[in-house]
Amino acid sequence: MNLDTLAWLQSPPGQTLLAELAGREIADADVLGELTRLRRSYTPDQASAAVELSLLRRRAAAKFPAAACMFFTREALEQASASPVATHRAVRLSSYGQVADLCCGIGGDALAIAESGAHVLAVDRDELRLALATANAAALGLTERIRFIQRDLLAEDPPSAEAIFCDPGRRAGGRRRFHVSEYEPPLDHILAWRTHTPTLVVKLSPGVDVAELPADGIEREFVSLDGELKEAALWCGPLAGTRRRATLLRTGLGGETQIYTIASDQPTSPSSRILPPASFLYEPDPAVIRAGLVTDLAEQIGADQLDPHIAYLTSADRVATPFARVWPVISWQPFSLKRLRASLRELGGGPVTVKKRGSPIDTDALARQLSGDGSRPLVVVLTQHRGQPICLICNPPVVH
Repeated sequence: MNLDTLAWLQSPPGQTLLAELAGREIADADVLGELTRLRRSYTPDQASAAVELSLLRRRAAAKFPAAACMFFTREALEQASASPVATHRAVRLSSYGQVADLCCGIGGDALAIAESGAHVLAVDRDELRLALATANAAALGLTERIRFIQRDLLAEDPPSAEAIFCDPGRRAGGRRRFHVSEYEPPLDHILAWRTHTPTLVVKLSPGVDVAELPADGIEREFVSLDGELKEAALWCGPLAGTRRRATLLRTGLGGETQIYTIASDQPTSPSSRILPPASFLYEPDPAVIRAGLVTDLAEQIGADQLDPHIAYLTSADRVATPFARVWPVISWQPFSLKRLRASLRELGGGPVTVKKRGSPIDTDALARQLSGDGSRPLVVVLTQHRGQPICLICNPPVVH
C-alpha cells in the first residue's frame, strides 16, 4: 500500500469495493482468483490493496472491535497493541490532559488514549503509517482529539506534552529485534527524554531480557490477555507505582474486560519452600512468571514450589486464584515411561494431554503414545522436583 492507494481506498469507489469484499469469504488459496477478477475493473495496485486490507481487517478483528472500518499494513498490525491492552494503558494515563504517542504506527494506542479523554499528539516518521493513523482516527470519529505530527525522533526531540507513551520499532524487514539497544529509537535514547518529560511509559516486547532494563525508579509491567502474554512496559516517574507488576486482562462473556494485578515493591521475591507434589498443581499465568512474581504468588495462596527453578506450585488445599491454572493431582512418580503407561492403564485413561516445564520431551508425540482406549481424560505433567525428573498424573484443570 502507498499513499495514493490509501487515498483511493477511502474514496467512494474504494469503500464500495471494500464493502463487497467484506461480504466474501476469501481464503489464502482464493487470493489469486480474486485479484484476477478485480483487475478487470480496477488497477493492479487498487485490487491488491483492497484484497490485502480485506484480509488484514479479518485478522485485526481479534485486536480491534472496530477493525472492519480501519486501515492497516501487515507489519504495523503485528506491532499494534490489542484493544484491551491499549485501553488498560490509556486508563493509567487518563489523568493527563495531553499525551504524546511517539512512534504511533497505525494509531491503536493514540485512539485508546483519545477515547479515555486526553488530547493526543501522535508522532511518527513514516508518512504512510501517519496517514493510516489519521484515517483510523477519522473512521472512529476521533479526529478532533488527535493531532498528527511527522517527526524523526532520532534527530528531533518529542513535542511538549504532560506525559509520553512510546512504542519503538521492534521489527526491520519482517525480522524481530530482540535487544532494547536495537529498537528504533533505542531504549536509552527514549529514557533520555525523561530530562524534560519524566512522565513516560515505554512499550517493550514481552520476551525482553529483563537484565537489559533499568532497575531503580521504574516499574516493569508484564501484561497477558486471556492467558497469553502480550507485552511488557516500563512506567517511569510518577507513573511508576511499584517495582514489578503482572497484569492479567480477561475478556468476559459480554465483552467486558476484567483486570487482575499482582505486584511487588521489593527488588527480589521471597523464597519458597520446596516440597513434593501435593493435591493440587498450579501453573502461574505467563505475566506472573515474566514479572518474577512466582514466589510472591506462592506466598499469597499458601503454596510451595516443586523446584527452585521451575514455575509450578503445589498445595494440599485448592485456593481459587485468577493468577494460575489449577489441576487436581491424582498421583506422581519419578519419571519412567514404562511405569507411567502402567499407571494410566490402571486409571482407565483415554485421551491424554501432556504438559511440561523443565523437560526436553516432545509433548505432542508423547501424548499420542500415552492416550488409551478408556473414557477418562487425563493430564500428564512432566517437570522436576529438586532437580530430578518427575511426572504427575492429573485430572483436567479446575475452571475458576
